[in-house]
Amino acid sequence: MLRKRTICATLVLVGATLTTAAVPAAATPATATATRATACPTGWGSLPKAASDSTTTPVRDIRTGRHACYDRMVVDLPGAARGGLGHSVRYVDRLHQDGSGRHIPVSGGAVLEVRVAAPSYAPESGEPTYPARAGRPLPGVDLTGYRTFRDARFAGSFEGETQIGLGVRARLPFRVLQLDGRLVIDVAHGWTGSR
Repeated sequence: MLRKRTICATLVLVGATLTTAAVPAAATPATATATRATACPTGWGSLPKAASDSTTTPVRDIRTGRHACYDRMVVDLPGAARGGLGHSVRYVDRLHQDGSGRHIPVSGGAVLEVRVAAPSYAPESGEPTYPARAGRPLPGVDLTGYRTFRDARFAGSFEGETQIGLGVRARLPFRVLQLDGRLVIDVAHGWTGSR
């Protein structure tokens, strides 16, 4: 009889230990969140987006980043006001350099032409403020591992406008945000509202 009680007590203790150890892992909010799909914004569309303002504040940097629902390109113009960031962003069949008309090859299933109504040189001296060369990849931009971006080429800066070719996986929805000191271009990973 004593042996049966010892076995029963041992089984009860083992069961209680296993249950206690399992409860915190199942109740952790981070675990529940990780299994849910991220809801992504929709409705951006793929039609051209533009604003007619301009600035003489030069482009200083162009950088990219990866997010859960989209890939992002940021054009930095420190000191420029949000309202003065003119731009034109649209899908094109081929990227042609302003002034010369030279074709600049851009890899990807579709090409977004990004025009920023700001020079990439100091207007007073003509000295470059952004170290890019026409037809070459954007300096310091590595698109390895991006879901949407495939290529980013500098087309040039002509008559106060900077032109960039952004190669993307396919013709996908995008948005353009004007913020103080920067222009942001987000290209969605897909057309649906999930990741």
